[in-house]
Formats: sequence, structure tokens, C-alpha cells
Amino acid sequence: MNDLEELVQAASADFAAALTPAQLEDAKARYTGKSGRVTELLKGMAALTPEEKKTRGAAINETKRRIEAALTERREALAAAQLEAQLRAEALDVTLPGRQRGVGGLHPVSRTMERIEQIFASMGFDVADGPEIETDWYSFTALNNPENHPARSMQDTFYVDLNDEAGRPLCLRPHTSPMQVRYSRVHAQRHAGLEPMPEIRVIAPGRTYRVDSDATHSPMFHQCEGLWIGENVSFKDLKAVFTDFFRTFFETDDLQLRFRPSFFPFTEPSAEVDIAFADGPLKGRWLEVAGSGQVHPNVVRNFGLDPERYIGFAFGMGPDRLTMLRYGVNDLRLFFDGDLRFLGQFK
Repeated sequence: MNDLEELVQAASADFAAALTPAQLEDAKARYTGKSGRVTELLKGMAALTPEEKKTRGAAINETKRRIEAALTERREALAAAQLEAQLRAEALDVTLPGRQRGVGGLHPVSRTMERIEQIFASMGFDVADGPEIETDWYSFTALNNPENHPARSMQDTFYVDLNDEAGRPLCLRPHTSPMQVRYSRVHAQRHAGLEPMPEIRVIAPGRTYRVDSDATHSPMFHQCEGLWIGENVSFKDLKAVFTDFFRTFFETDDLQLRFRPSFFPFTEPSAEVDIAFADGPLKGRWLEVAGSGQVHPNVVRNFGLDPERYIGFAFGMGPDRLTMLRYGVNDLRLFFDGDLRFLGQFK
């Protein structure tokens, strides 16, 4: 039986010398494969007597069992070594700080929009929202813009290759003023017959679009239009609203307000609104922040109201411009570049 013992030792030595699973499988084939040494021993039993077969067969089966046990042991050792190597390669330094998911924050313009809505809500103004693809009628005609007004041209307005159900051209709204008309018409219909009709106080913040792009202009920008209509609404109310708003928005009472005569088709008389700070980097400079005026009688008619009875003012301001002033940003395009290094400062 010395040959069988030597066979077990030879197999164990070959298995131990195998450094990879592939080498181990090659060694296995030399011993227990179809033409392996153990298989050849079993084939040679055909020439033995029945009594010899019984003894020899038991010895060969025991040899095969020991070889397979050595094979299994080496397989497990190679698997353990492979796992150990993988663990070393993927080792983590548990003393390092954990990787945390970054916390986002509101965009600075979104912060400004929310602030505007909150301040005007405290003064009794509703917040209206409407379509960003508008009809030419709501965008221009209803607002008393003449047919030849420059804003209607392709140089300023993005037109869409579609018309509405009435055949009127569609465009990306160049301002949120159409919401003044939409809101007022619904308000007038809803309160028809009421005496007196409840006042209209509404702001319409949102995205607008014009063909323009530089350090202070963007093809997509934000506007906030406002409207106050009633039987006894005057420029005095407009000044009070603006003074309260800007002092609250910039959190300072040391702020001056002035109205400069101007022209807008939808208001008459009209005025640009400027502010000046008493201190800070912009001290002493007059900064244009809004346009305003008494709503034109033609526009009041398009609201579905009688201009002989109802009067009021409208205004429009740029939240992007206010954001630049509030945070000291000198290039409007920074708000829309998506640079997290810039936006992360406003968390």
C-alpha cells in the first residue's frame, strides 16, 4: 500500500504548490480526472481476483477520499487568501470622517421671490400665476401697446410658431403684466353686481423671456408685476406701498425713494422708481428698481371695469436686479451658470 500513500503525498504536494484556482484544477485533473492516476488505478482492478478487488478497492477509495479532502482544503485556503487580499485592497480607514450628503439650499433669486411674496402678502396682496406661453393680445394689445411698438418685434420677443384658438400669435411672455389682465377679468366677473366691488390687489411674480443677454440682462429672467385697483387708489398709495416694501426688503429705514417721470403704454402718468441708500457701498447713488404708474383707462376697460369709476396703479420690478443689490452681485449671469461654488454662498 506504500504506492497509495505516496500518491496521497504527491497529490497534497501538487495541491499545495498551486497558487491559483486554475492551477489547482489542473492538479486535480492529474489525480481524479478521467485519465488521472486514481482513475487509472480503478481501471487496473479488472485484472484482480474478487478477494483482491475487495481489499484493493477499499484502499483506493480511501486514497481518493484523502486526495479530495486535500483538494478541498487547498481550495478553501486559496479562497481565504483571495478574500484577504481583496480586504487589504479595499481597506477603509475608519478614523476618517464620514462622507455626508451635501445639503442644498434655495437659489438666491428664489429667496428673493419668496421674500417679495411675503412682504406684499402682509399688505393684503394676492399672488397670481399664469402661463409662460402667452397670446399677443394679453402680452401687448390688452396692455395698450400699439401695433408698431418695438417690443412686438422679433428683436425683443420670442414668438412661437403656433396660434391660439382665436388665431392670435403666441409668444414667450416678455413680462408678467398679462396676469394683471387675466386676474382682473376673472375678479370683475366673479364680483359682478357687488357694490362696491372688492379692490384688486395682486402681484404676479414669475419667469419672463426677451432677446437680450449681457452682464445685466438674460434671455430668461424674472419679473414681479403688481396691481392695485379700487375707487380711491392714488399715487399716494403707490408711494406708501413702495416705501414700505423697499425698506422691509433691504431691512433699513435709511433709504430714500424718488419717482422720475417716464412713459409706459399701459400707465398714464408713468414713473420710474429709484432708491438711494444712506450707507454701504452704494451710498448716495440713485438706483433704478421699478417702473410704475396709474393704470391707463384703456387697460382698465380691458380688465372689464369702468375707468370712470375704478382707478389704481400698476408696477413692475425685477427680482434678479433686487437680488444683485441685496447680495452685492455685479453680474446677472452668475445666477444662471449653475456654479455650485457661487450658489453655495447663499445657503
